[in-house]
Amino acid sequence: MNAVFTIAFILFPAPIIWLATKSKIVKNIGVVLICYIAGIVVGNAGILPESFVGARNLIQDVAVAVALPLLLFSLDVKKWFKLAKTGLICLLLALVSVIVTTFVLQLTLADKLEEGWKYAGMMAALYTGGTPNLAAMKTALGVSDDNYIVFHTYDTVVSLIYILFMSSVARVFFQKVFRLKPYKAAESGGDQEVSGISDESVESYGKIFHGPVILRLLLALLISGVIVAVSNFAGGLFEGNSMAVTILLITSLGIACSFIKPVRNIKHTFQAGMYIIYVFCFTVASMTKLSMLRNINWSVLLYVTIAIFGSLMIHALLCKLCKIDSDTMIITSVSALCSPPFVPGVAAALKNKNVLIGGLITGIIGYALGNYVGVGIATLFRTLFY
Repeated sequence: MNAVFTIAFILFPAPIIWLATKSKIVKNIGVVLICYIAGIVVGNAGILPESFVGARNLIQDVAVAVALPLLLFSLDVKKWFKLAKTGLICLLLALVSVIVTTFVLQLTLADKLEEGWKYAGMMAALYTGGTPNLAAMKTALGVSDDNYIVFHTYDTVVSLIYILFMSSVARVFFQKVFRLKPYKAAESGGDQEVSGISDESVESYGKIFHGPVILRLLLALLISGVIVAVSNFAGGLFEGNSMAVTILLITSLGIACSFIKPVRNIKHTFQAGMYIIYVFCFTVASMTKLSMLRNINWSVLLYVTIAIFGSLMIHALLCKLCKIDSDTMIITSVSALCSPPFVPGVAAALKNKNVLIGGLITGIIGYALGNYVGVGIATLFRTLFY
């Protein structure tokens, strides 16, 4: 039975992509958003057996790892480094927004929480880096299992709402409300042709199954698998930081391969990688358990909601002041608040692959900074307020 569900999860995006080629409504909604919504429905419909949990976790982990190199093979990485200054400034603004929000929450809600300074540390680490940083804070700050589970559960639910927002109306919202300027390829020095992705439409996915193309894609998949294996082995040598090191190595080796002309010239590696990311989006969404919201700890839920959306609004305001475009702001926010694995899906929803590299790189920098920021904020708040 688990094998049937595994195959169903892997194949799920295919009919959605096909429908997007036939229906303007489906195409306009976007494959990413549909995968998220469908995943929530499937995950809460009671049809998935308990024994499928392990297989589902494996799909999630393997999907991201294998997809990242495929997404990077065909990109013109040199173009992003011309934009490095903007991306790093945007990351710094995201970090500032998270720190400001922690101070506001400390002064308003922390007294309603048991050991509020620990929540501040978890928040700062998680929304600068990612889940590995949150797990590290549990150990570093001595967070109880109950507090950790509640915080992590509410973060999962609110983060999914955040991702749905960022994948749908965020660009229009920030351009209209905050007057962020639109992203312009001319400003980045690159466009679709320059980046090596000349056809990003849903129709292009059908070309994957042409005889000569699929054989070359199998070679690209093999190269991606080797990259993942090497990175996973090397990352395992760094106890406590294995996830961050592994993702860093996968990204670095994927970027390195993009400089090898025969690899870069393999057609439709990006589409193959994005298909795998669609599988990831569906799988992650299916893990959301709405039943956990029946007995709500309103203080923690409010804390997490303000932490995510409050820091997002401050980030947008700072980006407006620094004249950073909407797409760079959105992708950097996602890489900081939700970590690099969520970047490709949002980049696809924005229909702007030029921001992909920036989102991955700033997200990895966030992984590196997360533990330092989390411990620093927690220690500061414990000293000042407790």
